Amino acid sequence: MRSRYTAFVRGDLTYIDQTHAPEKRDMAERGATKNGFNSVEWLRLEVLQTSRGGVSDDTGMVEFAAHFRQNGTEMIHRERSNFRRDDGLWVYVDGDFPEDAGVPRKSRVGRNAPCSCGSGKKYKKCCGANI
Repeated sequence: MRSRYTAFVRGDLTYIDQTHAPEKRDMAERGATKNGFNSVEWLRLEVLQTSRGGVSDDTGMVEFAAHFRQNGTEMIHRERSNFRRDDGLWVYVDGDFPEDAGVPRKSRVGRNAPCSCGSGKKYKKCCGANI
């Protein structure tokens, strides 16, 4: 999961494609994803829960919250993703999306509060500097 998040941050469509289950790959979807990269600034990933996915498992689940900014609005993408191991490589199969997935963040961060990205800087000197 963390490696796929990093690929989204870097805009690495090749890695995202390679880590998608073969039956779920779709050229139109990849094109839409590529167009969306330019408008999203990924802020941080929170892994909320995992199930299975160990060395001896062939399937696993990761529940996560990916924080991002799009068009000046901070948002959160929440998902419970299902993975499986294909020829030793973990691939994304599908996911469940809570109703609040992608909704704008409701709480406001004070300018002098610690930044929520975990940098240790004040919000105004970190993620809030561009607002």
